[in-house]
Amino acid sequence: MRWAVNCSLLFTELPPLDRPAAARAAGFDAVEFWWPWPGEPVPSAGDVDAFCAAIEDARVRLIGLNFYAGDMPAGERGVLSHPGRAAEFRASVAVLARIAERTGVRSFNALYGQRLDGVAPAEQDRAATGNLVFAAREVGGLGGTVLIEPLARGPNGAYPLETAADAMAVVRRARAAGAPNVKLLFDVFHLTVNGDDPAKVAREHAADIGHVQIADAPGRGRPGTGRIDFPALFAVLDEIGYDGRVALEYVPDGPSAREFAWSDPPRR
Repeated sequence: MRWAVNCSLLFTELPPLDRPAAARAAGFDAVEFWWPWPGEPVPSAGDVDAFCAAIEDARVRLIGLNFYAGDMPAGERGVLSHPGRAAEFRASVAVLARIAERTGVRSFNALYGQRLDGVAPAEQDRAATGNLVFAAREVGGLGGTVLIEPLARGPNGAYPLETAADAMAVVRRARAAGAPNVKLLFDVFHLTVNGDDPAKVAREHAADIGHVQIADAPGRGRPGTGRIDFPALFAVLDEIGYDGRVALEYVPDGPSAREFAWSDPPRR
């Protein structure tokens, strides 16, 4: 496996712009982020420039970035399926495209959004498909892939995508509507806590996996803190021919720089 580190969950003891350099100091050459400006779909040009400069100055690759997902600290988990927020989401896509042009990032996670009171699920699903097609076409011109992710049941509110089957239904709708560059984000933690067997999912959807993220379950800590058999899982990823990065997206138990002793430093 070739590792990347998620700088929205790890190194959070540091300001966001200091995290890429901290990841580099810990031995990583690749990082990913959630949307860096919660609740702000169109940050200032200066903020975007500072974010890109932090990546460049640290000499790391940005390999994954979330689309705008609303105010995540306040509990939102995406606006993709919100019928009244299409303009907000699509305005953020242009920002993301500028970051992609500058940094080379090509994998983009689109959190689906929670179910809304008083809005039919079918209406939300139509809104999501339209926004997915728009986003996929915009990043497709850069060689980019849009990712769809199930999230853990409970802490993410009325988020409707809990299993690989849920996410793949969205992927298939987007593909049928003309967006072939939409794939599954294979997050081992979320799949496991919702009852999916990650090895089975990996084998069934080998061609559909666009990116892999890991954390142990339960607890969402580093590998070895829960019950997932990571050596066996990594063997399955090798078996299916997955050759992308594996992003460490777990919650540290103490200073982040001490959280990587389990991994193989030469592979970072």
